Amino acid sequence: MNRRIINPILLITFLVCVSCEEVVEKEKPQKSTRESTVVLTQNQNLNISFLLDLSDRINPDKYPNLTMDYYKMDVAYIQSVSEAFLAHLKNKKVQRMNDRIQLYFDPPPRNQNINNLSKSLRYEINRRNISEDLLEAIKHSYETKPLEIYKQAIDDNAYIGSDMWRFFKNKIHDFCILKEHRNILIILTDGYIYHKDTQMKEGNQTTYLTPQFIRKHKLNTKNWKQRIVDKNFGFIPAAENLENLEVLVLGINPDKKNPYEEDVIEEYWKDWLHDMKVGKYKIKTAILPSNMDKIIKDFILN
Repeated sequence: MNRRIINPILLITFLVCVSCEEVVEKEKPQKSTRESTVVLTQNQNLNISFLLDLSDRINPDKYPNLTMDYYKMDVAYIQSVSEAFLAHLKNKKVQRMNDRIQLYFDPPPRNQNINNLSKSLRYEINRRNISEDLLEAIKHSYETKPLEIYKQAIDDNAYIGSDMWRFFKNKIHDFCILKEHRNILIILTDGYIYHKDTQMKEGNQTTYLTPQFIRKHKLNTKNWKQRIVDKNFGFIPAAENLENLEVLVLGINPDKKNPYEEDVIEEYWKDWLHDMKVGKYKIKTAILPSNMDKIIKDFILN
């Protein structure tokens, strides 16, 4: 009698234990999946491009900043990006190396020294050429040559502007997007877009944005956002299908006379990047490099 009562109890206990073991076994693959995701992130291929705006915005006499010259901020931002790139390489398996970093202007400066400096900042790293010497060369180049570029551009005092709209239209796919890479474009600009050879208008959408344009169209009042929506203000989309591109815009420097200028500039850029279907983007106002460093590295390394 007692034996018959005990057996069902033991059977139930056994079944409960087996069920618990099955639950534990099912959870194990989930943990390994999370770990493999981290490894995949470390081993992805980075393709980082810079697009520099060498217009008169970098002129320290025309646009002084008591805290830090804007061109020096640019140089420090570039160095933060290069540090993130090098950190990525140092944590990556050699056999998986297939990473790039390069720097562009549009249009190219007339100064050939500047163009040569930009070419010397283009690196393609793979398992055949990776070495400590190469990593040290990249580090040294990005610590010194960007400053040379800006100083020569300022000394020339021949600011030809930056045709960012046409860069997106004609060059973004060829220059900045590679298959099987995480493609990141770093744009250094004050947020305004203007070039004498690219001035198009379709309704209230344009290829340019200037402080004068903002004032003329009354985007300097508290109703600026409603006017943008109602009147369909914005940049004309210059490209499409940019899902495989991430864009980090650094150095926004609005006209201080308009308290809404920064908001207008950011709205223009967000709408533009969204309309071109950019996969991920962030727009940041010019701040001290010590504060921007974490923002840059989080964007690239996370």
